[in-house]
Amino acid sequence: MSTTAAVFRAVGEPLDVCELEVLPPRENEVLVRYVASGLCHSDLHIMDGSMAHPAPAVLGHEGGGVVEAVGAGVSRVSVGDHVLTSYQPSCGRCWYCTNGRSNLCELRDLPRTVMRDGTTRFRRDGQEVQHLFQVSSHAASAVVPEECLIPIRKDAPLDVVCLVSCGVATGFGAVVNRARVHAGATVVVIGCGGVGINAIQAARLVGAARIVAVDRIPDKLETAREFGATDTVDAADLDEALARIREICGRGGADYAIEAVGTTATVEFAFACLHRGGTAVVAGVTPDGSRISLDPRMLLQERILTGTSFGSVRQSIDLPMIVDLFMDGRYKLTELVSRTVGIGEINDAYGRMQRGEIRREVLVHEWEAVHR
Repeated sequence: MSTTAAVFRAVGEPLDVCELEVLPPRENEVLVRYVASGLCHSDLHIMDGSMAHPAPAVLGHEGGGVVEAVGAGVSRVSVGDHVLTSYQPSCGRCWYCTNGRSNLCELRDLPRTVMRDGTTRFRRDGQEVQHLFQVSSHAASAVVPEECLIPIRKDAPLDVVCLVSCGVATGFGAVVNRARVHAGATVVVIGCGGVGINAIQAARLVGAARIVAVDRIPDKLETAREFGATDTVDAADLDEALARIREICGRGGADYAIEAVGTTATVEFAFACLHRGGTAVVAGVTPDGSRISLDPRMLLQERILTGTSFGSVRQSIDLPMIVDLFMDGRYKLTELVSRTVGIGEINDAYGRMQRGEIRREVLVHEWEAVHR
């Protein structure tokens, strides 16, 4: 079968919207018809060269769709199921999965640009086209390992809940799973993009007393208040920002800091925001080769610097739970979406993201079905 896809050709070049051949699913693989795909900074990092990735490749890792066909041995999903993608697979059997750390599953050590047999399921003019995290949701249809799919309720709008598959889960999980923010805590969130906004509303959900949003863009600080920030701090001057945070939080700093930008400066800043005994969680993805500098004596005062992969989620539990919170009116997702776009607009959408003009944009493959 054929599908329309946005293909990464080379660093610095626009994505190439074209037709690809999709081969049938093989053992333990699933053919997914994607309804929608969130546009995420991680894809942009590949496009601008901050993260190395082979080309040509179909990007996209924040997808929501419907199961069209299954290969031999598939047991987790059935034809007709509505699914979200999990760019970190979970086998359910390895040491990490059986110890509640499924986001760190051993399958992530295998090549993720191809399927398990070392080949791809995309072709163009007979040549292989690579996958991104074995998900590739910037194609209208793709073959995905069943370990990368999470069934969800069928009444949830896929063009909204697709965001749960990366940015939402990462921000939410950084607060709830990794930092384990407690009621009454002080929380600083550095960076008010897709991940940061979800860290803010997760902190609100668990009852944090002060939630301090830090960013350089005034519109993003306004959005942060809409999603639950109690205070906002301009990050144009980090020394001034740090002084203001310490004034707001008291005790010399915050209980928790969530870094959601992905630069060495913001990682170091997050650690500096803490009082003795505080915890900083790095959720932003730094460019390849990055290194940070810290005063190790701050560690002797029991400050903790840690990170999170995919929000430290238990994929099969946490993703459907966040969807349920949204459907129950307890978690904002619709408000995250600045606009939806067709695949012909994808390069313009990534340009707006790079300029910081939007909250999140969603690529809708089934435009007529969603916008009828």
